[in-house]
Amino acid sequence: MKKSILTVAIILIGSYLQAQTLRSVTNTAFKRGELLLYKVYYDAILTGKVNAGEAQLEVKNENTPVKGRSTYHVVGLGLTKGAFNLFFKVVDRYETYIDEDALVPWVFIRRVNEGGYKISQDVTFNQFKNLAIQTNNKNSTSKTTAVDENIQDIISSFYYARNLDFSDATIGKEYPIPFFLDDSVYTSKIVYEGKETITIDMGTYKCLKFKPMVATGSVFKDPYPMTLWISDDANHIPILAESAVIVGKVKLEIIKYTGLANTLTSKTQ
Repeated sequence: MKKSILTVAIILIGSYLQAQTLRSVTNTAFKRGELLLYKVYYDAILTGKVNAGEAQLEVKNENTPVKGRSTYHVVGLGLTKGAFNLFFKVVDRYETYIDEDALVPWVFIRRVNEGGYKISQDVTFNQFKNLAIQTNNKNSTSKTTAVDENIQDIISSFYYARNLDFSDATIGKEYPIPFFLDDSVYTSKIVYEGKETITIDMGTYKCLKFKPMVATGSVFKDPYPMTLWISDDANHIPILAESAVIVGKVKLEIIKYTGLANTLTSKTQ
C-alpha cells in the first residue's frame, strides 16, 4: 500500500514538473470572440479587380481544455466564390487548439478540397515530449515525428507571431518560427521591412510591413513572394497581403473585424 501511494506521488510530481517545461507567453493581441474576414481577389493589369473568394479566421468564444490546460479554439475558412467555383472550387477548413499560456498547439485539424484535391488530416501534438502524431483519415494511417520545442502549426503560428515584440525592429530583422506540416518541420521567417501607411476599401491604416517566407516548390520559386501589412497597434491584425503573379497581383484584404482585444488605433480615417 505504501509503495502504491509513493508511486502515485512520484507520477503526480513528475507530471507537475513536466508541465513546467512549457513556456509562458503573455497574449495581449487577441481574445476569444475575435473574427477577421477577408476578401480574396485578383488585381489584374487588364481587367482590374476580380473577386475570387473569402477567407475567415475566428477565435471561438469557448474554452475546450486539452490535457487539462485551457485553449483557444481557432477556425480558419477559405472558399472560392462566383465564377471561380466553375473551374477551380476551393473549400478549406483548418482548426487548431492553442494552449492559452504557452501559445502552442495541441490539436490541428486540416480539411482541404481544392479543385477535387482533398486532404483530411489530424495532428496531435505532445508539447512535453516534442512529438507530432499525424493521422491521415483517407487511409487510416498515422505517423509520429520528432519536432522542435514549441512547434507551431500553420494557423497557431499566426496567433503566436501577433504577440511578438516589434518595438525595436530594424529593417531586415528576421523572426524565425518553426512549424509542422505534412510530416515535416519547417522554419519560416518573417522579415521586417519598416512602417507604411496604406489605404484599402475599409480606410487608411498605419501598418508594419513584412515579407513572410514560404516553402519554395511548384507554386513559389521565390521564398519571399508575399508582402504583408499588419496593423501598427496592439492587435497586429493583417490588413492586406499581396503576391505578384504573371498578369497582376493576388490580394487578401480585410473587410470586417469584430471582437478585437484592443482598440484599433492604427486606423487613421
